[in-house]
Amino acid sequence: MRIGILTGGGDCPGLNAVIRAVVVGGSVLHGDETVGFLDGWRGVVEGATVPLLADECRGIISRGGTIIGSSRTNPFATDAGPDQVLATVQRLGIDALVAVGGDDTLGAADRLASLGLPVVGVPKTIDNDLPGTEVTFGFDTAVQVATEAIDRLQTTAESHHRVMVCEVMGRYVGHIAVHAGIAGGAAEILIPEVPFSIEAVCERLRLRHSGGRYFSTVVVAEGALPRDESAAGGKGPRVLAGGTDQFGHSRLGGIGMWLAQEIGINTGYEARSTVLGHIQRGGSPTAFDRVLATRFGAAALEAVHDGEFGTMVALQAGHIVRIPLSDAAGKARTVDPQLYEDVAGPYLG
Repeated sequence: MRIGILTGGGDCPGLNAVIRAVVVGGSVLHGDETVGFLDGWRGVVEGATVPLLADECRGIISRGGTIIGSSRTNPFATDAGPDQVLATVQRLGIDALVAVGGDDTLGAADRLASLGLPVVGVPKTIDNDLPGTEVTFGFDTAVQVATEAIDRLQTTAESHHRVMVCEVMGRYVGHIAVHAGIAGGAAEILIPEVPFSIEAVCERLRLRHSGGRYFSTVVVAEGALPRDESAAGGKGPRVLAGGTDQFGHSRLGGIGMWLAQEIGINTGYEARSTVLGHIQRGGSPTAFDRVLATRFGAAALEAVHDGEFGTMVALQAGHIVRIPLSDAAGKARTVDPQLYEDVAGPYLG
């Protein structure tokens, strides 16, 4: 078979492990030829490709990012986009396409599958917010990076008796914030799913400091909001300059700096903010993410050869399964309220 593969959306540790599994597995097991589409859906729309050879891909499992590039191109952004995708696939003799990405990439894949595109999806997002799969690769790496940063912030906070606010990624869900915050022993964890009261946060910090702990670390997801948005100037702390991407997403940020300023004003404590940003996306994937990404890539290859198009591979109860692409598109898997309330409450630092 002649298989195409693309990686869309934000880069993520483990993408190259998926590519390696599809390319090497396809070559060794089936004699497949694999073509990489450059920069996500843009490469399919424009017909921009690169050959992917097994010998060249064997050693990329430890590399971060993606060797075929990525973008947030939406093939449905123009009326001609879907027809261009189908025409490219036919012109290049692509028998099947493996689309690796998050909600936007897989949502486009689902719509294109309904138009006849032979596509199999692989879930990818450091936010871990895709339904249908227990975890996505990239999440473990992001949590490890964030946890190490929180550990480092704890020591400088203790040395200077400060409140350190750490802003992590998480547009609509707080999985990274919750897991890294618990692992790092944060005093407060603020997530998009639960609007927070700045007064309550400051009161808990005052109580903590009056009890003899003269420093605190606060972890906040970039999409977290105070209950009264007007107190934060509407959505000012969240939306940055730069417009929106082709899927309509604004750049978020600034909640960490605003939160540190408000804590300083309301408590009198010295408060500083740190934004981890793209550090969470970069670098080598953890062993867990390398293994999961490899399993996903191998499972996608099997689905392709079984002709199970319009599906996505997913992790459920420790096993890799196939689910309809429609089950993963257009939805967000939020933080388990019990995890947040029962664990992230009593066991904070």
